[in-house]
Amino acid sequence: MRVKVRNDDVYLGGVSVLVVDDCPLVRATVTAMLEHYGAAVTTVGSADEALEALVRERPDVLVSDLAMPDKGGYWLIGKVRALPPERGGATPAAALTGFTGPEHRATILRAGFQYHIEKPVSLEKLAGVVALLALKAQPPSQ
Repeated sequence: MRVKVRNDDVYLGGVSVLVVDDCPLVRATVTAMLEHYGAAVTTVGSADEALEALVRERPDVLVSDLAMPDKGGYWLIGKVRALPPERGGATPAAALTGFTGPEHRATILRAGFQYHIEKPVSLEKLAGVVALLALKAQPPSQ
């Protein structure tokens, strides 16, 4: 994985991102945004599919919507954080959601996400958050 951030330029080459959203248009848009910066993106439309994909693929970063039919992002992050680290339990995660304001941000962070990204999001902000999360996922330099 190679993450480069220099003068506000971000490159996410080799960073694998799991994007979870029940809306196909949002999945396609976020995929295009992240691929623009070089990320490898896997998308799923439900929290159940996301948990299976996370355990199977072990992405570097998880980006999830919160409000989805059946099981949502809060259910997903609870299940992820209950996994042992070697199975993906420590995967850095951001909630990409329409829920705004400090009360939502606090709840999101307490639930186990590292970042709260409000929809709509700019290309640069999304790439920057994914870069920061990917850097957290990297082992210390040898």
